Amino acid sequence: MNRELIVRSSSDAVDFALLKEGKLTELHKEEDNNDFSVGDIFLAKVRKPVTGLNAAFVNVGYEKDAFLHYHDLGPQLSTMLKFIKQVSSGKLKEYSLKNFPFQEDIDKHGVISDVLKANQSILVQIVKEPISTKGPRISSELSIAGRYLVMVPFSDRVSVSQKISSTDEKDRLKRLVRSIKPKGFGVIIRTVAEGKKVAELDKDLENLLNKWSAMCKKLYKAPTPSKVLVELNRASSILRDIFNDSFTGIHVDDETLHNQIKDYVQEIAPSKESIVKQYKSPVPIFEKYGIERQIKSSFGRTASMSKGAYLIIEHTEALHVIDVNSGNRSNKAKNQEDTALEVNLLAASEIARQLRLRDMGGIIVVDFIDMVKAPHRRKLFDHLKEEMKDDRAKHKILPPSKFGLIQITRQRVRPEMNIKTTEEDPNRSGQEVEAPIVLIDKINFSLEKLLKGPAKDNSITLNIHPFIAAYLTKGFLSIRFKWFLEHKRWIKIQPRDAYTYLEYRFKNKDGKTIY
Repeated sequence: MNRELIVRSSSDAVDFALLKEGKLTELHKEEDNNDFSVGDIFLAKVRKPVTGLNAAFVNVGYEKDAFLHYHDLGPQLSTMLKFIKQVSSGKLKEYSLKNFPFQEDIDKHGVISDVLKANQSILVQIVKEPISTKGPRISSELSIAGRYLVMVPFSDRVSVSQKISSTDEKDRLKRLVRSIKPKGFGVIIRTVAEGKKVAELDKDLENLLNKWSAMCKKLYKAPTPSKVLVELNRASSILRDIFNDSFTGIHVDDETLHNQIKDYVQEIAPSKESIVKQYKSPVPIFEKYGIERQIKSSFGRTASMSKGAYLIIEHTEALHVIDVNSGNRSNKAKNQEDTALEVNLLAASEIARQLRLRDMGGIIVVDFIDMVKAPHRRKLFDHLKEEMKDDRAKHKILPPSKFGLIQITRQRVRPEMNIKTTEEDPNRSGQEVEAPIVLIDKINFSLEKLLKGPAKDNSITLNIHPFIAAYLTKGFLSIRFKWFLEHKRWIKIQPRDAYTYLEYRFKNKDGKTIY
């Protein structure tokens, strides 16, 4: 399986596209003005505890106060508050925690007003970026992520990722980490640590301890609020979380960013340093790798799939709804049940991709095509779980309901990726129309539907604006010629000056509009 990371840099943002076998699976944007990224740690000030919510509103410097619930305080809150007070005043200059006296854990079912007071300084970490009208969601149970380990200050617990299935490997990793773990710090062992030696784990832990020390040095006489630890830039954090031996290329169009990524890859996987390459062609990097086209065709209300099937994706304030449609697929299968299973399996793969691509979160309800046989419903459920296995966001999938609905909850920590697939009407009507790339996909879909439907015996002529007609017939390997190779039918294209740029009609041999 080939994976590539394509990085495009502009003056105010950096875009990251993750390709799997050439198909776009993830799209991320890092903007220069994003001061509240997931993982950033702030020295903040409690604005006011609210007993009714059992939470506190905290000033982290954002226009709206951050939300800190009692359950996100962490059991060792008292120890952390004492540590902050002594370090901020300069009384404590030893940050290792090995000699620092721990306080008693706070009550798991306690009240926020008993442990936090207004104007109190507290260390908090962003766990959910500001979305819509809400401020950031924060936690005072800090964690500092590395390549193989996640370090948790004010804890002694060692735990292992549930994705490591081997009990022997879990025991081995726990044993190794306990032998190198400093007192006062808990450790979570990540999935990528599987099979690693103690030297690699120790080096990663040492880097995390250095980060902790550097952060603590910033606390001395620091104003509130202030950022004291910055999460890795998006490129490094993506590589830290998903980089593995299946990566075959990392292409970057900016020299500075190329050098940064190359240095990071050299640090985490020296043998893979050669796959990091600077892109220097005059053709824009997203055009070269076909990403721009995939973006235009993948976002929007309708998402096309192969073999004529498609998804309708609706967004509401409360949840997301996805409807699965077979399109013209029903004409190919032997019976309705086989058609439903085939289309549903295809849709499950595309839905898993769409959730990652758009970074959709919250509640997602999928209306699959009804299936009568229980083994088919089970096969669909297992297939969807397998397809979402690579999704880094926490998620839960419920089995199909009696109505054939599958409900998914997916963690949302950043604003959803939303890209417009419409453009201003070139005819100056004041309205917006589908982008031309999306138009070509629509024509392809319409044509396939016609050739498999009732009009399959008729001669078909496509009436369209002269500019689009020229685009469809340009060159020997034109789009029209590709239609001929795929469908074994020659489609007549008739330019119409009266048509708007994005208007088209399919007509039969009698001149009647059939689509």
